Amino acid sequence: MEIIHKEFENKGAFIAQSEGKKAGEMTYSKAGEKLIIIDHTEVDSAFGGQGVGKKMVLAAVDFARENQIKILPLCPFAKAAFDKDSSIQDVL
Repeated sequence: MEIIHKEFENKGAFIAQSEGKKAGEMTYSKAGEKLIIIDHTEVDSAFGGQGVGKKMVLAAVDFARENQIKILPLCPFAKAAFDKDSSIQDVL
């Protein structure tokens, strides 16, 4: 599983790919220089139960830590992931 990060002007996405197939996508919007807002997470049903969503959340956490920014998880999946794992709450 590979997670690709794409950035646009004020938006971005973490895209999960497996063997050339898109397994999932998590999108965000930039809110200034120091905050991203995760607004949507989607996993292809063929990849359900494989932790794809969690891998994308962890990629976003790594990105936030590397760039000293914070994350606001508005997406219900991302919010639940942060609520369950205290080890990633430092970027909230």
